[in-house]
Amino acid sequence: MQLRTVLIAALIGSATAVSAAPAHAGPPATSMLVTAAGQPDAVLAQARTEARVDAFFRDYRQAVLRRGGRPRAVRVKYLTARLNKRLDHWAERHGADPVFHARKVPGQWSVRYEGTAAGYSTVVLTERWGSGAARELVFQVRLPDLRIMDLEDPA
Repeated sequence: MQLRTVLIAALIGSATAVSAAPAHAGPPATSMLVTAAGQPDAVLAQARTEARVDAFFRDYRQAVLRRGGRPRAVRVKYLTARLNKRLDHWAERHGADPVFHARKVPGQWSVRYEGTAAGYSTVVLTERWGSGAARELVFQVRLPDLRIMDLEDPA
């Protein structure tokens, strides 16, 4: 994992961020990141979208376990309003957590990038429970603002 961090840091250092936002506004949107040659940086988009899904899932899990905030507030921070509404309806119909798509909190998870197209990236998150059970969830991350715009359970 440390090598990956070093590689991401090197990529970020080699990219030029083009943004009109003030310095305190946070990192620029992925779609605005370009290489020194002016080309979109797909590797940086991959790293940023994987990191965004991982951060959301970590923060949400901690909130559900009552270790850092409220689950709804975490969802509002990371997800589009439309997705939040869909997840609320899903929870009502299934009687389970709408992000985990389960009644129990997974103990572990991993993320992997699947690709970028039409202004969004797809990231697959694999949840794992102590029993050995696993489930994959597919996230779509909007590139301009790194908002998670879709979450699907392909099973």
